[in-house]
Amino acid sequence: MNLRHDAEIIIQASIQAVLPDEAVSRALENKKFDSGKLFLVAAGKAAWQMAYTTEKILSSRLDGGIVISKYNHIKSPIPKLTCIEAGHPIPDENSFRATEAAIQLVRNLTAKDTVIFLLSGGASALFEKPLIPSEELADITNQLLSCGADIVEMNTLRKRLSAVKGGKFARLCEPAHIYCIVLSDIIGDPLDMIASGPVYPDSSTCEQALRIAHKYNLKLSAKAWDLLKTETIKNITNVETIITGNVHSLCEAAAISCASLGYRPIILSDQLTCEAREAGSFLASIARTHRYSNESLAFIVGGETVVHITGKGKGGRNQELALAAAPFLSGIPNAVIFSVGSDGTDGPTEAAGGYVDSKTCETLKQNGLNVYDILKENNSYHALKLTNGLIITGATGTNVNDFSVLLIRKL
Repeated sequence: MNLRHDAEIIIQASIQAVLPDEAVSRALENKKFDSGKLFLVAAGKAAWQMAYTTEKILSSRLDGGIVISKYNHIKSPIPKLTCIEAGHPIPDENSFRATEAAIQLVRNLTAKDTVIFLLSGGASALFEKPLIPSEELADITNQLLSCGADIVEMNTLRKRLSAVKGGKFARLCEPAHIYCIVLSDIIGDPLDMIASGPVYPDSSTCEQALRIAHKYNLKLSAKAWDLLKTETIKNITNVETIITGNVHSLCEAAAISCASLGYRPIILSDQLTCEAREAGSFLASIARTHRYSNESLAFIVGGETVVHITGKGKGGRNQELALAAAPFLSGIPNAVIFSVGSDGTDGPTEAAGGYVDSKTCETLKQNGLNVYDILKENNSYHALKLTNGLIITGATGTNVNDFSVLLIRKL
């Protein structure tokens, strides 16, 4: 009963199924562009992979472009394209420099010209030109991350503090046409929230933005408060968008892989948005209910949980989800839980996620550690490293949220 081996197979197969190569190829298949100039702008954790595939298809047609991705996510140079690595989840000077280069690239285009805009998760930080000092933007981002704000709440504020979000980049490209290819990392695929909607009209309101700021008692400058009160763009006519992948397709791929290994897959949800710890304990409670099942089962959830930071440890939402499940798996040798970020990174760590089984808590206890103390310090990374529970995939080239799986083998 090698459940860890099964988990590794499922993780690899699931991520492989949502890599952007085939999806981008489908989006460009039989696509005709006007006779004008053709530029490419790619931003996000999957930007390099998406741009690499696009350049292979359109190499003779492309006139140039900018690729902006997270550090250690640019695999090699791409002909005709400038590749820049930048900060995530906090934008840095490279984010601003790369975004300014993209702005200069699309200046003075005509109605015959086209910008292929490739978007994936992480672009909210990577594609940025702030309307407030960069230090304040970093502080606001840290405040939102620390208080557990979800991605929609964060992006509602981000687009008002930016010169390129909330449809503003589309305006900068006018009158050129934009063909936007999206890997969605937000549940429900709201186009105005993915990467804070650089080329999509904003559906959120100033009232909502102000409510979020008050909800989390954010400390903002007078300039930032004024920007939150400024209405965003509500009408854009020069953009065509296609979504090439999302968390639902990730969960479906996981289900197919689980079935191939003899499990009956059950997708519980592809819209998970709760606390990471709550999701972990919930999955573990299902393990306790079905531990004596007369068939092997796989329970799958996808989405994006949140973490309230109470300590100074190291970890990520997927690692915290897994570790929170560990106490409830003690004494259940036929069940494991793992949780993975499809981009291959989880929080500020090199791990993609975490894996726990019936022996995790025992190992921690032997080393004088308690799961609840570890979670209080948000130190899941070091705990899982000690128990050989870190999942390391490296940068995957895609980003369509996270998925978590409970495997129960028939005894």
